[in-house]
Amino acid sequence: MSLSSSPATTILPIAEGDRSRQYYEQVLGLPFLGQAADGNLMFDLHGSATLGLMPDPAAKPSQHTVMSFEVQDISAVIRDLEQRGVAFEDYDLPDLKTTDHVCVLGAEKAAWFNDPDGNILCLHENLSSKE
Repeated sequence: MSLSSSPATTILPIAEGDRSRQYYEQVLGLPFLGQAADGNLMFDLHGSATLGLMPDPAAKPSQHTVMSFEVQDISAVIRDLEQRGVAFEDYDLPDLKTTDHVCVLGAEKAAWFNDPDGNILCLHENLSSKE
């Protein structure tokens, strides 16, 4: 048995289903697949991966990035998401500094934002594939 060919689901806790469904579907543009038997709100992540939002009134966000979306042009995606109301984080730390919301980390660029429940989401652009 190999998990490498198994479909995967990322599950995030959310406090309020309708608000989160609207955010992930309308703001982030993820196709809504429906509500699973366990109550999770399911979204397609293009192919063999899905996102499940697990309603939990006591949901607490993680203190680290829970999911990252690989994009081809991070600046263009940031502009698009900002027009839809997404607020990006900016950092000025010794080992993490953003300029126009973007941090260069070796062979990738990254930018972070929070969903309505405070879950930390990321965009990343792989620079090594553009050489």
